Amino acid sequence: MSMNFREGFEPVALKDTNVFKPIKVGNIELKHRVALAPLTRLRNTNNLPGQWSVEYYDQRSKYPGTLIITEGTLISPEYGSGPPNVPEISTDEQVEAWKPIHDKIHENGSYSFQQLWALGRQSYPQILKQRGLQFISASDGVYMDEETEKAAKEFGTPLHGLTKDEIKECVEHYVRAAKNSLKSGADGVELHSGNGYLLNQFIDPMSNKRTDEYGGSIENRARLTLEVLDALIEAIGPDKVGIRFSPWGTFGNMTGHKDPTIFAQYAYLIAEIENRARKGKKIAYIHLIEPRVPDMSYAEGEYTVPTGSNDFIYSIWNGTVIRAGDYALHPKQAKIDTEKHETLLAYGRMFISNPDLPKRLYEGQKLTQYGRGHFHSAEPYGYIDYPTYEEIEKNGFPQREKKEDGPGYTEALKAGK
Repeated sequence: MSMNFREGFEPVALKDTNVFKPIKVGNIELKHRVALAPLTRLRNTNNLPGQWSVEYYDQRSKYPGTLIITEGTLISPEYGSGPPNVPEISTDEQVEAWKPIHDKIHENGSYSFQQLWALGRQSYPQILKQRGLQFISASDGVYMDEETEKAAKEFGTPLHGLTKDEIKECVEHYVRAAKNSLKSGADGVELHSGNGYLLNQFIDPMSNKRTDEYGGSIENRARLTLEVLDALIEAIGPDKVGIRFSPWGTFGNMTGHKDPTIFAQYAYLIAEIENRARKGKKIAYIHLIEPRVPDMSYAEGEYTVPTGSNDFIYSIWNGTVIRAGDYALHPKQAKIDTEKHETLLAYGRMFISNPDLPKRLYEGQKLTQYGRGHFHSAEPYGYIDYPTYEEIEKNGFPQREKKEDGPGYTEALKAGK
């Protein structure tokens, strides 16, 4: 794909808005409110980030005072083993591999939170079979879809609901991953509890059919997420912990906006986090995905919930909020939402193709259109070859070799490349 500016988009300079006012996140003072959203890019080798990743994060942290939330990083193979193109943070070798990334972010005057990720039933049975691991989730046999069920049966890896003892071990793995993240140089961690992954599978009645204290009621379905959160607070301190939810999201066959009663679940979770804050354990932030993007497998505008709003959080939570979902193409909404209580905005797809995105938003400069077909290609193409606005003005867009689209997210994960 040849590079060009986004067609039909009229940029708006945000330099005189709250988007470019300082904000505190945990014990960090950010210079502005543009964050890099956690983005799965599948550029790792043997579950280790390499030099491409160092350059990728370096490019996107050049604007001082930027919060960088890393791509989802697996806490350990046991709780959803991923292919070798996704990163982990469970071994000393993996800790060492992440150090140059966090060091580079800090050299640029920016900050990093490592996103902690467990796939649960979004793992791939064939990979689990190869590694001799269980296929796990909240409940026995509640598969994400028919294709996954068929694969589980084919490879002899039936979906297994975690036992209570295994749940305790899972919490311990999250704690170890958090400690490893700080050891690698991260300023904090983000607990991924959305997008249909393991913790979301416990939260959501679509995937949680348990009859013990981890299933049934709103309180019970929230239990594991809160136990992990409490363990992280105890282990590394509340100001180094954030959490991400996708209340409207249907990715991974979650309930999302299809049943409005699910919002009582999220109101309860957020209220419990606020209760902890009132007892002196206030976490760094709560991160919500906007209803504009209820399923990340769709292109922007293809699938939205136009009547939805995450504004409900402000009536419950008195801490810092991060909101993510197509803000680059909605600058007026960015201005409105950052006028609300202690709010940052996380940018994803447009941060991929605009490594200098904060500066472009500040100045109101044109945005380079991304190439969706190379979000997950195992190569530098579409990853670290996007120029800054200054480079475009000086040299024009680079002439790139035309390539066929790479695999989509699911296909790339399955292929492991």
